[in-house]
Amino acid sequence: MLNVKDVTKKYGKLIANDNISFQVKSGEIAVLLGPNGAGKSTIIKCIAGLLRFKGEITFGALSNKSVEAKRILGYIPEMPAVYDMLTVGEHIQFILRAYKMDDDGYGDELLRRFELFDKKDKLGKELSKGMQQKLSICCALVHKPEIVIFDEPMVGLDPHAIKQLKEIFIELKKKGASVLISTHMLDSVEDFWDTAYIMVGGRVQAKKTMGENSGSLEELFFNITESGDVK
Repeated sequence: MLNVKDVTKKYGKLIANDNISFQVKSGEIAVLLGPNGAGKSTIIKCIAGLLRFKGEITFGALSNKSVEAKRILGYIPEMPAVYDMLTVGEHIQFILRAYKMDDDGYGDELLRRFELFDKKDKLGKELSKGMQQKLSICCALVHKPEIVIFDEPMVGLDPHAIKQLKEIFIELKKKGASVLISTHMLDSVEDFWDTAYIMVGGRVQAKKTMGENSGSLEELFFNITESGDVK
Protein backbone atom coordinates (compact mmCIF):
# COMPACT_ATOMS: atom_id res chain seq x y z
CA MET A 1 0.00 0.00 0.00
CA LEU A 2 1.09 3.54 -0.79
CA ASN A 3 0.13 6.08 1.87
CA VAL A 4 0.62 9.83 1.53
CA LYS A 5 -0.13 11.74 4.72
CA ASP A 6 -0.12 15.51 5.25
CA VAL A 7 2.55 16.19 2.62
CA THR A 8 3.52 19.78 1.96
CA LYS A 9 6.18 20.88 -0.50
CA LYS A 10 7.28 24.49 -0.90
CA TYR A 11 9.61 26.16 -3.40
CA GLY A 12 10.47 29.31 -1.51
CA LYS A 13 7.11 31.04 -0.96
CA LEU A 14 5.35 28.92 -3.59
CA ILE A 15 3.32 26.07 -2.10
CA ALA A 16 3.35 23.31 -4.73
CA ASN A 17 1.70 20.68 -2.50
CA ASP A 18 -0.49 21.84 0.36
CA ASN A 19 -1.13 19.22 3.07
CA ILE A 20 -1.92 16.38 0.66
CA SER A 21 -3.21 13.03 1.90
CA PHE A 22 -4.35 9.99 -0.07
CA GLN A 23 -3.64 6.28 -0.38
CA VAL A 24 -3.40 3.59 -3.03
CA LYS A 25 -4.25 0.11 -1.78
CA SER A 26 -2.55 -3.08 -2.91
CA GLY A 27 -4.21 -4.30 -6.10
CA GLU A 28 -5.62 -0.85 -6.84
CA ILE A 29 -5.16 1.58 -9.73
CA ALA A 30 -5.48 5.20 -8.64
CA VAL A 31 -5.31 8.17 -10.96
CA LEU A 32 -4.14 11.62 -10.02
CA LEU A 33 -5.91 14.13 -12.26
CA GLY A 34 -5.59 17.86 -12.65
CA PRO A 35 -4.61 20.64 -15.04
CA ASN A 36 -1.01 21.58 -15.69
CA GLY A 37 0.45 23.27 -12.63
CA ALA A 38 -1.85 21.50 -10.18
CA GLY A 39 1.08 19.95 -8.32
CA LYS A 40 0.78 16.40 -9.65
CA SER A 41 4.40 16.00 -10.75
CA THR A 42 5.62 17.47 -7.48
CA ILE A 43 3.80 14.91 -5.34
CA ILE A 44 4.94 12.15 -7.68
CA LYS A 45 8.56 13.25 -7.21
CA CYS A 46 8.04 13.40 -3.45
CA ILE A 47 6.75 9.81 -3.50
CA ALA A 48 9.75 8.76 -5.60
CA GLY A 49 12.09 10.29 -3.03
CA LEU A 50 13.45 12.95 -5.36
CA LEU A 51 12.26 15.95 -3.32
CA ARG A 52 12.35 16.89 0.33
CA PHE A 53 8.96 17.51 1.89
CA LYS A 54 7.09 17.86 5.16
CA GLY A 55 4.75 15.02 6.04
CA GLU A 56 4.94 11.26 5.67
CA ILE A 57 4.99 8.87 2.71
CA THR A 58 5.09 5.14 3.33
CA PHE A 59 5.03 1.94 1.30
CA GLY A 60 3.31 -0.39 3.71
CA ALA A 61 5.34 -0.05 6.91
CA LEU A 62 8.38 1.36 5.08
CA SER A 63 9.31 5.02 4.82
CA ASN A 64 9.68 5.95 1.15
CA LYS A 65 13.12 7.32 2.02
CA SER A 66 14.44 3.90 3.06
CA VAL A 67 16.53 1.63 0.86
CA GLU A 68 14.04 -1.18 1.42
CA ALA A 69 11.22 0.97 0.05
CA LYS A 70 13.21 1.93 -3.02
CA ARG A 71 13.66 -1.76 -3.82
CA ILE A 72 9.90 -2.20 -4.28
CA LEU A 73 9.30 1.06 -6.18
CA GLY A 74 8.96 1.51 -9.91
CA TYR A 75 8.99 5.13 -11.13
CA ILE A 76 8.30 6.30 -14.67
CA PRO A 77 9.03 10.05 -14.91
CA GLU A 78 7.32 12.47 -17.26
CA MET A 79 10.53 12.95 -19.23
CA PRO A 80 12.34 9.76 -20.33
CA ALA A 81 15.38 8.96 -18.20
CA VAL A 82 17.88 6.89 -20.17
CA TYR A 83 21.66 6.74 -20.36
CA ASP A 84 23.11 8.08 -23.61
CA MET A 85 26.03 5.63 -23.79
CA LEU A 86 24.26 2.42 -22.73
CA THR A 87 22.51 0.25 -25.27
CA VAL A 88 18.88 -0.77 -24.80
CA GLY A 89 19.98 -4.22 -23.66
CA GLU A 90 22.58 -2.78 -21.30
CA HIS A 91 19.91 -0.65 -19.64
CA ILE A 92 17.99 -3.77 -18.65
CA GLN A 93 21.12 -5.54 -17.41
CA PHE A 94 22.19 -2.46 -15.45
CA ILE A 95 18.86 -2.35 -13.59
CA LEU A 96 18.94 -6.08 -12.85
CA ARG A 97 22.46 -5.82 -11.45
CA ALA A 98 21.53 -2.74 -9.40
CA TYR A 99 18.75 -4.76 -7.77
CA LYS A 100 20.95 -7.89 -7.58
CA MET A 101 18.44 -9.89 -9.59
CA ASP A 102 18.97 -12.79 -11.97
CA ASP A 103 17.86 -12.40 -15.56
CA ASP A 104 14.65 -14.43 -15.79
CA GLY A 105 13.77 -13.18 -19.27
CA TYR A 106 11.19 -10.63 -18.14
CA GLY A 107 13.32 -7.78 -19.45
CA ASP A 108 13.35 -9.28 -22.94
CA GLU A 109 9.60 -9.84 -22.68
CA LEU A 110 9.07 -6.16 -21.91
CA LEU A 111 11.32 -5.11 -24.77
CA ARG A 112 9.36 -7.30 -27.17
CA ARG A 113 6.03 -5.95 -25.96
CA PHE A 114 7.20 -2.38 -26.53
CA GLU A 115 8.85 -3.24 -29.88
CA LEU A 116 12.36 -2.55 -28.62
CA PHE A 117 13.86 -6.03 -28.75
CA ASP A 118 15.31 -5.46 -32.22
CA LYS A 119 16.83 -2.23 -30.87
CA LYS A 120 18.83 -3.96 -28.12
CA ASP A 121 22.17 -2.80 -29.56
CA LYS A 122 21.14 0.82 -30.07
CA LEU A 123 22.51 3.44 -27.70
CA GLY A 124 20.13 5.47 -25.58
CA LYS A 125 21.06 8.65 -27.42
CA GLU A 126 20.17 7.04 -30.75
CA LEU A 127 16.57 6.43 -29.75
CA SER A 128 13.64 8.69 -30.54
CA LYS A 129 11.82 10.33 -27.64
CA GLY A 130 9.04 7.79 -27.95
CA MET A 131 11.50 4.89 -27.84
CA GLN A 132 13.24 6.46 -24.86
CA GLN A 133 9.89 6.64 -23.08
CA LYS A 134 9.22 2.97 -23.79
CA LEU A 135 12.69 2.02 -22.54
CA SER A 136 12.13 4.08 -19.39
CA ILE A 137 8.95 2.09 -18.75
CA CYS A 138 10.76 -1.21 -19.26
CA CYS A 139 13.53 -0.21 -16.86
CA ALA A 140 11.03 0.77 -14.18
CA LEU A 141 9.16 -2.53 -14.41
CA VAL A 142 11.90 -5.10 -14.95
CA HIS A 143 12.53 -5.63 -11.21
CA LYS A 144 8.78 -6.34 -10.68
CA PRO A 145 7.99 -3.53 -8.21
CA GLU A 146 5.11 -3.58 -5.74
CA ILE A 147 4.52 0.20 -5.86
CA VAL A 148 4.48 1.72 -9.35
CA ILE A 149 4.04 5.43 -10.10
CA PHE A 150 3.60 6.84 -13.58
CA ASP A 151 3.90 10.54 -14.40
CA GLU A 152 2.11 11.30 -17.71
CA PRO A 153 3.25 7.91 -19.07
CA MET A 154 1.40 7.99 -22.40
CA VAL A 155 2.79 11.25 -23.72
CA GLY A 156 4.80 10.51 -26.86
CA LEU A 157 3.80 6.84 -27.09
CA ASP A 158 2.47 5.26 -30.28
CA PRO A 159 -0.91 3.44 -30.25
CA HIS A 160 0.68 -0.01 -29.90
CA ALA A 161 2.72 1.08 -26.88
CA ILE A 162 -0.34 2.70 -25.27
CA LYS A 163 -2.25 -0.56 -25.70
CA GLN A 164 0.58 -2.54 -24.11
CA LEU A 165 0.89 -0.08 -21.25
CA LYS A 166 -2.82 -0.28 -20.47
CA GLU A 167 -2.56 -4.07 -20.40
CA ILE A 168 0.38 -3.78 -18.01
CA PHE A 169 -1.67 -1.55 -15.69
CA ILE A 170 -4.23 -4.36 -15.40
CA GLU A 171 -1.53 -7.01 -14.95
CA LEU A 172 0.09 -5.03 -12.14
CA LYS A 173 -3.28 -4.72 -10.43
CA LYS A 174 -3.91 -8.45 -10.67
CA LYS A 175 -0.50 -9.11 -9.13
CA GLY A 176 -1.40 -6.95 -6.15
CA ALA A 177 0.71 -3.88 -6.94
CA SER A 178 -0.30 -0.37 -5.93
CA VAL A 179 -0.47 1.67 -9.14
CA LEU A 180 -0.63 5.47 -9.25
CA ILE A 181 -0.99 7.25 -12.59
CA SER A 182 -0.66 11.02 -12.82
CA THR A 183 -2.16 12.57 -15.93
CA HIS A 184 -4.20 15.46 -17.30
CA MET A 185 -5.54 13.24 -20.13
CA LEU A 186 -8.87 11.94 -18.86
CA ASP A 187 -9.55 9.75 -21.88
CA SER A 188 -6.29 7.86 -21.37
CA VAL A 189 -7.39 6.34 -18.05
CA GLU A 190 -11.17 6.18 -18.29
CA ASP A 191 -11.41 2.40 -18.68
CA PHE A 192 -9.45 0.97 -15.76
CA TRP A 193 -9.14 3.24 -12.71
CA ASP A 194 -10.44 2.27 -9.27
CA THR A 195 -10.00 5.57 -7.43
CA ALA A 196 -9.50 9.06 -8.80
CA TYR A 197 -8.08 12.07 -6.99
CA ILE A 198 -8.52 15.49 -8.57
CA MET A 199 -5.86 18.08 -7.80
CA VAL A 200 -6.12 21.83 -8.24
CA GLY A 201 -3.90 24.50 -6.72
CA GLY A 202 -1.63 22.04 -4.97
CA ARG A 203 -4.46 20.31 -3.11
CA VAL A 204 -6.59 17.21 -3.55
CA GLN A 205 -9.99 18.80 -4.12
CA ALA A 206 -12.07 15.69 -4.77
CA LYS A 207 -12.03 11.90 -4.62
CA LYS A 208 -14.17 9.52 -6.65
CA THR A 209 -14.31 5.73 -6.67
CA MET A 210 -15.40 3.62 -9.60
CA GLY A 211 -19.07 2.70 -9.38
CA GLU A 212 -20.18 5.77 -7.44
CA ASN A 213 -23.57 7.02 -8.61
CA SER A 214 -22.57 10.66 -8.60
CA GLY A 215 -22.05 11.51 -12.24
CA SER A 216 -19.11 10.80 -14.48
CA LEU A 217 -15.47 11.41 -13.68
CA GLU A 218 -15.34 13.87 -16.56
CA GLU A 219 -18.22 15.90 -15.12
CA LEU A 220 -16.60 15.98 -11.70
CA PHE A 221 -13.23 16.95 -13.18
CA PHE A 222 -14.60 19.93 -15.09
CA ASN A 223 -16.84 21.01 -12.22
CA ILE A 224 -13.80 21.13 -9.96
CA THR A 225 -11.23 22.57 -12.37
CA GLU A 226 -13.44 25.15 -14.08
CA SER A 227 -15.62 26.30 -11.20
CA GLY A 228 -13.31 29.13 -10.19
CA ASP A 229 -14.32 28.39 -6.60
CA VAL A 230 -11.48 26.13 -5.58
CA LYS A 231 -10.27 26.64 -2.02
